[in-house]
Amino acid sequence: MGKGGEKGGESGEPGTPIRFYTWEEIQKHNLRTDKWLVIERKVYNITQWANRHPGGHRVISHCAGEDATDAFQAFHINPTLVQKFLKPLLIGELAPGEPSQDREKNSQLVEDFRTLRKTAEDMDLFRANPLFFSLYLGHIIVMEVLAWLMVSYFGTGWITTLILACILTISQAQAGWLQHDFGHLSVFKKSSWNHLVHKFVIGHLKGASANWWNHRHFQHHAKPNIFKKDPDVNMLHIFVLGDTQPVEYGKKKLKYLPYNHQHEYFFLTRILLSVLIPCSHTLPNPNTFMHFFPLWSRLDPSRAPQTTLFPAHWEVFIVSKHFGPKEKRRFKRHKFVFLESHWFVWVTQMNHIPMDIDCEKHRDWLSSQVAATCNIEQSFFNDWFTGHLNFQIEHHLFPTMPRHNFWKVKPLVKSLCAKYGVQYEEKPLGKAFVDIVGSLKKSGDLWLDAYLHK
Repeated sequence: MGKGGEKGGESGEPGTPIRFYTWEEIQKHNLRTDKWLVIERKVYNITQWANRHPGGHRVISHCAGEDATDAFQAFHINPTLVQKFLKPLLIGELAPGEPSQDREKNSQLVEDFRTLRKTAEDMDLFRANPLFFSLYLGHIIVMEVLAWLMVSYFGTGWITTLILACILTISQAQAGWLQHDFGHLSVFKKSSWNHLVHKFVIGHLKGASANWWNHRHFQHHAKPNIFKKDPDVNMLHIFVLGDTQPVEYGKKKLKYLPYNHQHEYFFLTRILLSVLIPCSHTLPNPNTFMHFFPLWSRLDPSRAPQTTLFPAHWEVFIVSKHFGPKEKRRFKRHKFVFLESHWFVWVTQMNHIPMDIDCEKHRDWLSSQVAATCNIEQSFFNDWFTGHLNFQIEHHLFPTMPRHNFWKVKPLVKSLCAKYGVQYEEKPLGKAFVDIVGSLKKSGDLWLDAYLHK
């Protein structure tokens, strides 16, 4: 039970006694119908408000019963403004004798990380360079315009089509990295501006849903590689990941697919899902593939089909001009399934699939993010090819930091990790790709052994 205090103020009207709570009590409130969390030692009841949370109810619910201070700071570019939404939810504070961190987390590590974040803020590393993002958007638009000009002047022959495929694959992949920047509110100072441009880039250039991306991707950032909390590792009946899930499935004799061959059919699923899913206007069982949304065809919205948001598989449409039998110019729609889906999958999975994937361990923000992510060696090509996701560790620690500043904060992060013995993993791009396959094979072998012998 919470304890009453004599002090009044922040938990209600002046004179209202503050209630104090222990971690033991707070941790009990992590149910679907009963959610509390702690931010800077203040206790908030988010049970009713979670469904109105702009980032989706799941991402905030994943922190129920925990200290959410670092997650709160990581996701909000103006915490002071957000405090007005928190004030009505305040129900008390941590008891004076309670530590600021729950579950025996290393309080000194947590404090040092928060000091590091303050240092990054003082270094102005959360300020975006407008020129960088303007040029980045510009080179995407140039490629899109170039593709249209090629169709207009050269028609739709095989050579032109192949060149268009290359150009639009690049532009679509780079647009994917750019929408990621705006989605994380890392470009403009105002959230509303970031949201507006995000909807343009992901909706117009990518044909995807901004709301879907926000609700899904923020869960991944809040609890990376945590089963039942990170949607990116909940592969259900397709893959088994990590070291514990394969054994669990094997013992239960679950065999939706021959998981010992998942490192082989991983390549096949990339191809089949890239081709089959986008081609369908409807699917017989939409629940299988999460969410449907109308894909806005940029020049023919009346015929926009339904497609699924299975991770990293997109459909790119070109409406090309050519001359008909009567020499009249008309529109004809051609559909290309590009290598972009493969580009996206390999880049995004190389940072997470080979890392620790398990159930919730209630680690501090730094430890949990670094355990689930790894970096790729820096080079001009790697930066461009991955959209700076080769700095995945820094991105996960500071998701609102503009990507062009990751290299500046990297030495500070490495130093802090070394101080506390937290493994900071960095590898070449080629090895990162190979490790995806090796990780899938290892997990598949664990499943087969458990399936046959346990």
